[in-house]
Amino acid sequence: MSKNTSEIKETWRTIWLFLILLTVLSSVAYYAILKLNPTSIYVGALMMSPALATFLTLKIRKRSFSSLPWSLKELKYLKRSYFTPLLYVSIAYSLIWLLGFGNLIDTEQISEWSNELGIESKYQTLVIAIMVLLLLTVGVIKNLGSTLGEEIGWRGFLIFELRKVMSFKALAIVSGIIWAIWHFPLINLMYGKSEHLWLHMGAFTVMIIGISFILAYYTFKSNSLWPAALYHSVHNIFIQKICTPITISNNKTTFWIDEYGLMIPIITTIFAIYFWRKAEKESL
Repeated sequence: MSKNTSEIKETWRTIWLFLILLTVLSSVAYYAILKLNPTSIYVGALMMSPALATFLTLKIRKRSFSSLPWSLKELKYLKRSYFTPLLYVSIAYSLIWLLGFGNLIDTEQISEWSNELGIESKYQTLVIAIMVLLLLTVGVIKNLGSTLGEEIGWRGFLIFELRKVMSFKALAIVSGIIWAIWHFPLINLMYGKSEHLWLHMGAFTVMIIGISFILAYYTFKSNSLWPAALYHSVHNIFIQKICTPITISNNKTTFWIDEYGLMIPIITTIFAIYFWRKAEKESL
């Protein structure tokens, strides 16, 4: 990673330009979310801000949009990016249910699903099977547009710039911290009145850093941003639309469940260590 001083300075100027533009664009979206109404359209605008910051940075730096890693030559990384979040989320929620930090199954959620599908709730197993299948296919594809907006910025641009001046371990941590901090206003919106705000922010940050190791690995191995976009979509859908909704809460649940509890960060940290060592062996 030997670079002359001028190249290193240019890279840092590019990184800071991206971060400044990201802050400005995200601030506009956050103003709408926090001051007007936290609707999905404003959240969607927020998720597009990393992509917009990337495009503006490339335009200002006189670099082509085609310089981003749009192509995908090996489909195996797309497949692995789909199944990896399914695996660690399944492990995390299985432990949550087994250890009594939450229970199965929330019948109210199943009733909502049955109404949405038009299938009688007495066919509970069928309702669950069909809804999970649809969410993990149609739902993931629909959500891909939003996650792509983020991943064009995070994995399509930022980590490739950081790679010019940092090791794999450092860029995964730094990009993870930036990604986590970018979410903090949303977490404050959700948990700002809770006495456990810092726990939720800390848990989320650990999870995000762990995921950043995995996503950096898949991105560099595939030289494409598509595995990260798919991974991000599957992660969101499986947690937010399936596992959390079907879990019955108790007095311990808030500390362990979802992206803001402790279980998923523990599991993603274990995964991160594996991918970090794998990346080192493969000289990424």
